[in-house]
Amino acid sequence: MNALSNEVDVVVIGGGQAALATAYFLRRTGLSFILLDAESSSGGAWLHAWKSLRLFSPATWSSIAGRQMEPKVGGYPMRQDVIDYLADYERHYQLPIERPVFVERVETSGERLNVISGSRQWQARAVVSATGTWRHPYIPAFEGIENFRGEQIHSAHYFSSEKYAGKRVLIIGGGNSGAQILAEVSQVANTSWLTLTEPIFLADDVDGRVLFARATERWKAQQEGRVIDAPVGGLGDIVMIDSVKDARTRGVLHAVRPFKRFTENGVVWQDSSEETIDAVIWCTGFRPALEHLQALDIINPDGRIQVTGTRALNIPNLWLVGYGDWTGAASATLIGVTRNARSTVAEIVEALS
Repeated sequence: MNALSNEVDVVVIGGGQAALATAYFLRRTGLSFILLDAESSSGGAWLHAWKSLRLFSPATWSSIAGRQMEPKVGGYPMRQDVIDYLADYERHYQLPIERPVFVERVETSGERLNVISGSRQWQARAVVSATGTWRHPYIPAFEGIENFRGEQIHSAHYFSSEKYAGKRVLIIGGGNSGAQILAEVSQVANTSWLTLTEPIFLADDVDGRVLFARATERWKAQQEGRVIDAPVGGLGDIVMIDSVKDARTRGVLHAVRPFKRFTENGVVWQDSSEETIDAVIWCTGFRPALEHLQALDIINPDGRIQVTGTRALNIPNLWLVGYGDWTGAASATLIGVTRNARSTVAEIVEALS
């Protein structure tokens, strides 16, 4: 990188698993590059995950390119294990990261892209956006939500259950985050679990290894133009880790369908009965955090960008890595992002050569 003008071949926006996996392949190319991370320390979105979060894949299946996570007691890594692993990964490969740098916008500048953060800017021949979804939590519209005076928090900002002791808590969302947070909060609070449809619980012996293998098979079929009958069990179905099994044993792992509306103090259920609720925890997912790309005028109404693989269709020197299946099968997972990072860097090398 030219230190005076901040000119660089590639800017990677982000500092989590997708950014690090991309950097791993970039460091082998001879291209100059830099990672701009909005966080103040290593770990990406894992820094904001709840304290007791446990992965549902073993360490060897929860690693990014080039360096495996050490096996963990109990088999499945915890949140802090992932943070420590990503920090070690940065140190081991001596990746060029600047933090905290919050990228406000990306603009075109001739054949280059300008990456802007306050008074600073970097001029790049190519940009990889790897900002993930944590900064864009999604809460669906519910009638009367503006009237509810109790606490509302998204799983993006949930950390532990202590503050909910003795309270009446409504947990909304039927994925793994909903099940794991229910399992924890139900130990100290009176809980209800609301999902749009009946949750799908995977068999006790199914974990992330099986789910990734299924996602890979679907990806291969798509590449080859084949249609396969996907087996039951997608990445959003509920994996029966120990805490969720315990919730099942305690009889709290059952969900109800949506209520009619919020009131000031709670909710009105479908049978018109009212219930007081102290707090709502929204486990309703995320949308891509792409606000920094607004100036490029390429974000679709669904919040996504049209891509071919990971390359933006209308901005040919922009790539997007790690946002979910629309940027590559299982690309939002630790093990799944490697494949997309590798192919992205290969395209960048070809485009800049």
